[in-house]
Amino acid sequence: MTIMNKMKYLALLAAFSASVCVAQTASTKTATSEPQVLNAVVAVVNNDVITTGELAERAHSAALNLRRQKIQLPPMPQLRAQVLEQLILERAISQRARETGIRVDDGVVNATIEQIAAQNKITVAELRRRLSLDGVTFPQFREEIRSQIVAQRLREREVDEEIKIPESEIDAFLADQAGYNINDTIEYNISHIWIPTSDGMSTEELNNARDTAEDILDRARDGEDFGQLAASFSRAPDALDGGNLGWRTLSQMPTALSTAVREARQNSSKIAMNVSSDGYYIVKVNDRRDGVQTKLAGGPVTQTHVRHILMAVTPVTDEATVLNRLNDIRKRLVQNKEDFATLARLHSVDGSATRGGDLGWVQPGDTVPPFEEAMNRLQPGEISQPIKTQYGYHIIQVLDRREEAMNAERMRYMARQILRQRKLAEATATWQRELRDRAYVEIRRDEL
Repeated sequence: MTIMNKMKYLALLAAFSASVCVAQTASTKTATSEPQVLNAVVAVVNNDVITTGELAERAHSAALNLRRQKIQLPPMPQLRAQVLEQLILERAISQRARETGIRVDDGVVNATIEQIAAQNKITVAELRRRLSLDGVTFPQFREEIRSQIVAQRLREREVDEEIKIPESEIDAFLADQAGYNINDTIEYNISHIWIPTSDGMSTEELNNARDTAEDILDRARDGEDFGQLAASFSRAPDALDGGNLGWRTLSQMPTALSTAVREARQNSSKIAMNVSSDGYYIVKVNDRRDGVQTKLAGGPVTQTHVRHILMAVTPVTDEATVLNRLNDIRKRLVQNKEDFATLARLHSVDGSATRGGDLGWVQPGDTVPPFEEAMNRLQPGEISQPIKTQYGYHIIQVLDRREEAMNAERMRYMARQILRQRKLAEATATWQRELRDRAYVEIRRDEL
């Protein structure tokens, strides 16, 4: 796997960047003073169970997360019901991952935790300390990270790889983007609530979904806290984050959301609802701003000609050995002036080794964040210290930099990425719903 691949766990790591403590989903002690029956079963998911103790811990963790975001908490019964649905989906995903043979080794988990700590500008030791203060044991934290990576890999296999973008769609998208219309340059900060529907629902269930969505819409327009409504009712994966999606242009949103934003804009309103084939989407426009002119417009971008040597940590070659080897290679490059390309061919495990480690001209976003950050700090001709990414350790050398206009090939690449992200959001929601629907679920409401 080359460094040119997009970082597969970016979304996972970003979720932890805002607050380390958000990841304590499997271990925070309940803050309620009521005694908890830790071995009572609140739900059965196929051949697995969810206990009242686990539900209490996760509900408390969700409450902490909402408070950190200054979102008013929903009533506890609604919060527990939301958390239970999340746990049920997680069980269905983990069971499916086991069926398909997905495993994540300790090395990947260690690298991910180190990146979480780095993104929070702390050491792993400090991360351990903060987790301990919140009542989170490090082994529990590690297993939560492992389960998140497993879920990500399963989604990549069953969803990402199935998304196809025909050339005709790219042509249509580029044609639609021509002209710098207002839709391309305005960014919206939006939150959303999703009430799902499906063809398998009964008339009564469809009517209930419609009534729920319309009631939420009215309450949101009457001024109720939108984040609290999302945490109470939304079935979207980000419900317990208040449904916030951050800044996006209309072209970066799934069609159902962009339609609702357009309606809100046309009606001079901040809140609108769109009815789609898979449910009701209620959107709140929190803010809008002039975005940077779309990259598809062909503005100049900084390109870096870079090469690297990659060495991976394996069960045979531990981290200390890798670092010692790379430090020795760097010394040979800097002090002995040995040839970079020759050493890359001899030692690098990346696919670029046959080219002497040369990655060619790369642009912002082409490489994973730790690699790009280190690369951007280098002057042409300079060689980095060993840099860690999820792929291993790298020595990086910048050969040159230039400013170049966006060419047609790059425009098509970016159009493909935007279309892919749009389809991915919709396909992931459908995939999650199908996993949930296929699972045998028994909820013991007496234990709620």
